[in-house]
This record gives sequence, structure tokens and C-alpha cells, in this order.
Amino acid sequence: MTETEAATNRVPVVLGPGEGREFAMGRLSASFKADGDETAGRYSISEWWLDPHTRGPGAHHHDEDDVFYVLEGTMSVMVGDRWIDAPAGSFVLVPGGTPHDFENRTDARAGMLNIGAPGDFEPQMPGIGEWFRQRSTEESAC
Repeated sequence: MTETEAATNRVPVVLGPGEGREFAMGRLSASFKADGDETAGRYSISEWWLDPHTRGPGAHHHDEDDVFYVLEGTMSVMVGDRWIDAPAGSFVLVPGGTPHDFENRTDARAGMLNIGAPGDFEPQMPGIGEWFRQRSTEESAC
């Protein structure tokens, strides 16, 4: 199937609050809203929720751009070598190749919307989820 055919064969996606494909990972969770065939591989959209005082994945980088929009609470986001405390309503664009990380350093749950471009991120989630679930309490806490 060509890219044009894939794009024209897509169907609308409508999800209610709390709906999506869930990945529980101990002190954090992700809910994928659209990825893969739904977006013709162009982007991935997911919600990420962290319990209080929870670390994210650690500093990493990849070729894809990452966009974060904080939905609730305050998320600490590392972009390059700088940490930013991003309260609800904050927008952070991380260009591909830029080291980044995120964590919730507060006493309240925090969540953010993540858009990755290009997409097809969700197939990596079983391995990512397993890695998060195997972390010790000390490794998970911040």
C-alpha cells in the first residue's frame, strides 16, 4: 500500500475521557490515543501520567520530535541540559536528536499529552513498560 492509499484509508478516531490503549508501568502509565495505521505512521499521540515523586525514563534522545503538553499538575522536563518546571497548560517542543527526560517532582499526580513525529511509537511500549515495571522503588522515586 502506498503512503497515499494508507492516508485515504484511515478512519476517524473518537475517544472519550480515559479511553485509549493502556500501558501500566508501576508508578506511571501511558494511554495511546492514535498511532500506526490510525495516523498512517505520521505521528503518535499518548497521555503519560506519573504518580507523585516519580522519575521518567532518564535522559535519552531519538530522531523523532517530541511535543509535550502538560494536562494536570507540574511536570519537570529536561530539554538539552536544562530542567524546566512546566505547570498545566505548558507546551514543550523537543526537536529530534535533543537529549530529554521528564519526571514528577511534586506531591500531586501529573499528566501530559505527548505527540511524537513521525509515529509508530506504540509497538515499543511492551518493552518500555517492562523496563519501568522492573525498576526498584529507589530508582523510580525522585
